This record gives sequence, structure tokens and C-alpha cells, in this order.
Amino acid sequence: MPRRIRIGDLVQVTAGADRGRQGKVIAIDAARGRVRVENVRMQKHHVKPGRKIARSGGIIEQEGFVDASNVMLVDPDSGKPSRTGVSTDDKGRRVRVFRKSGQPVPAPAGK
Repeated sequence: MPRRIRIGDLVQVTAGADRGRQGKVIAIDAARGRVRVENVRMQKHHVKPGRKIARSGGIIEQEGFVDASNVMLVDPDSGKPSRTGVSTDDKGRRVRVFRKSGQPVPAPAGK
């Protein structure tokens, strides 16, 4: 069964402090049901010198994980979030579709 949200999808946060923000999904933690969205839930990490993340050390800002139930895919036609479903196309493949418009979800831009 295809996942509801994939890496590269454009989503909008529907709940929490970052409600209303849109961004691309950059990571998924399927085991915990969480997603990481660019420029959402920014966290600061204090890193010692010599670590892989930052050779010189310092304070690094990085996106945190958000629960997958708090984000919805954005329909590119309307620019608004929409629920999604699964239907079959003319070739018999399962595809994700937007419930409001009935259009198929575009393939994720970048992984």
C-alpha cells in the first residue's frame, strides 16, 4: 500500500505552533509516524568541534520531526491542503489522488 506522504511532497502543517506553514518533506520516520518538513519546527543543537555535522562546532539550526497526522498534502491547483485517497489509473496501478479535486498527486519533486 502506498504511503500517504512521501519525501519531496509539498505539505502544510495543520496543527501546532507552525500551523499554516508549507514546505517539502525532507525525512520520514515511519516507525514513529513522524515527518520532517523544511523550515518547520526549527531546533538549535549545540555541537562540539570535530563532529561530522560541523567541524568547527557551534550552534546549528535543524528541522525537528512533526507528527504525520498534523500535516496534509497541498493541492497544486488550489494551493490549499486536501485529504488524499488511493484509486487505480487506466493501467491498473494504484495512485494517490486529492479528495477535493480528484486529480492525481504529482510525483515528489526531489528526494
